[in-house]
Amino acid sequence: GSRQPRGGSRQAGASRRAAMVKMVADYDEFKEIIASGTVIVDFTASWCGPCRMIGPKFEAMEGEFAGKITFIKVDVDEVEEAASECGIKAMPTFMVYKDGQKVDEMVGADEKKLRAMVEKYA
Repeated sequence: GSRQPRGGSRQAGASRRAAMVKMVADYDEFKEIIASGTVIVDFTASWCGPCRMIGPKFEAMEGEFAGKITFIKVDVDEVEEAASECGIKAMPTFMVYKDGQKVDEMVGADEKKLRAMVEKYA
């Protein structure tokens, strides 16, 4: 008989700590995710130093605010349409969406400001 390969259901075994912020694959997925609930988007780039510094902090906050806020990342080089649609001029830029409407944004790798913004919508 054919058996399902081990690790078929990755969701079940994944511990909450190991949760990684979702990296959006394309513009359609981006629009779909921001359409409902409170979503915080990290517009990032692989070559951006400050993005790499704030990235782990952003991911730690996801664990903290899980269930209240959805955290996603958009690589501006991978999903150019989202970056241009949102008018991203510098990285990192963080945007907050509520049911598809942009309600807040901040530019720069400032952990205190980011946390204050996250807490405001949690």
